[in-house]
Amino acid sequence: SNAVYKGNGCSMGKTSSTGIRQLGLHIALATCSLFMITPFIWQILTAFKSVPESRAVPPVIFPGELHLEGFEHFFSALPLGRLLTVSSLALVFRVLGQVTVCSLAAYGFARFRFPGRGLLFGLFLVMLMAPSQLFLIAQFTLVRDLHLLDTIPAISLPGIFSAFGTFLLRQAFISVPREFEEAARLDGAGALRIFFTIMLPLTAPSLAALTVLTALYSWNDLLWPLVITSSPENMTLPVGLATLQGQHGTDYPTLMAGSLLASLPLIVIFVLLQKQFFEGIASSGLKG
Repeated sequence: SNAVYKGNGCSMGKTSSTGIRQLGLHIALATCSLFMITPFIWQILTAFKSVPESRAVPPVIFPGELHLEGFEHFFSALPLGRLLTVSSLALVFRVLGQVTVCSLAAYGFARFRFPGRGLLFGLFLVMLMAPSQLFLIAQFTLVRDLHLLDTIPAISLPGIFSAFGTFLLRQAFISVPREFEEAARLDGAGALRIFFTIMLPLTAPSLAALTVLTALYSWNDLLWPLVITSSPENMTLPVGLATLQGQHGTDYPTLMAGSLLASLPLIVIFVLLQKQFFEGIASSGLKG
């Protein structure tokens, strides 16, 4: 009986220590989550403040009453329909182009052997370490020589080619067992048929993850659309929001209201694809 008692005491001690660790982990995660969502909460509160409240020192956390002037000024100051159209078209072009190009390149790196494959893939990894601003002049020169300045395709063209997307999908293709391909080849399937009917369906979570990330980068991109476009009808939504910042003062409720409206499409995309997004990120690092 003493042995049973000691055994139960030991198991209870382990259970309590595990529970304490789990509690500490949850507290740490909740604290980090609170810090991460605080800017978003502040954005929502500021969108419903008056201009004096948004500039008050010390800061006013909660508005005295809900003000909708920020939303009214935003709709009157910018052509929201045109901005959404340009941003949406640029997003669609970039997502479709990047998923197509990166999936084909990743399939080649993962499944085909050719001279210089390791060196070429190493150059792809080097590109991940270089800041995107480093390629700005070269990209502008290329788009200018193609006579695409101040056009919607020019906004999406550089983002179609992504070293990160190629790396992410290559990891996903490597994790697919080769037995599936061998069985398809025995049935007479070629490389393209294997790619479209076997590899892409089996790596759908990684494709969804790349879609969400590419849509996020495209929708929030400010520097490249600001450089490549000059006419108001080809402005994207982030460029339009940047024009609301004045030289001597900024209407923060209007700016926050526009930013809040601009973030809603991304929230919808993430909610719809969040399961595939997390599965894709988790599965892409199983093999390397």
